[in-house]
Amino acid sequence: MTNEMVLCTNCRHEMPLTQYYLDSNNQAVKKFYGKVDVEHASAFLYFNKKGIVQELIHNLKYKGHEEIGTVLGNWYAEDLKELKLENTFDAVIPVPLHPRKFKERGYNQVTTFGKALAESLKIPFDDTVLYRKKYSKTQSKKNLLGRSENIENIFDVYVSEENQNKHFLIVDDVLTTGATLEACSRALLKISGAKISIVCMAMANS
Repeated sequence: MTNEMVLCTNCRHEMPLTQYYLDSNNQAVKKFYGKVDVEHASAFLYFNKKGIVQELIHNLKYKGHEEIGTVLGNWYAEDLKELKLENTFDAVIPVPLHPRKFKERGYNQVTTFGKALAESLKIPFDDTVLYRKKYSKTQSKKNLLGRSENIENIFDVYVSEENQNKHFLIVDDVLTTGATLEACSRALLKISGAKISIVCMAMANS
């Protein structure tokens, strides 16, 4: 319809919302039990193969439709505002791409989602603290052990006094095993007094 942008009304109504933000013991949080301490973890949508969310993420990630991230970020921010989380976060941190991958793709698919969240929640977006120091191929076809071995020690942080004692909100596209986000969290926890929360666009059903 002429007044619809990015998502049609029918698709918006069919989006598989997790409602995880309402449950402090949700399945996203459980991904990190015994691995890394997180203050909050949630995912906006359920990711199913051949479903509408897979189609959205594919178009965002590989087809240059960065506006999808903006729509999802603005939408989920309205839910998160109910928890008044904006008063606890100090910065939104996107899972970074290696410079080689960034050059290949031309953009980080998480950026628009993170920036929309940051703007709506009125907290800074910062893509300068966390960086990926090793290039790695896609994780999507690896098993859990393979992912964990491949992802370990590929992220690092720029440590500065300015970033000490901050609560970082890490954002990513799809939460699967949690290995990438665990590695990002461990890197950020090198910063003195750091606390971690995690928000993803979607979570794969397992």
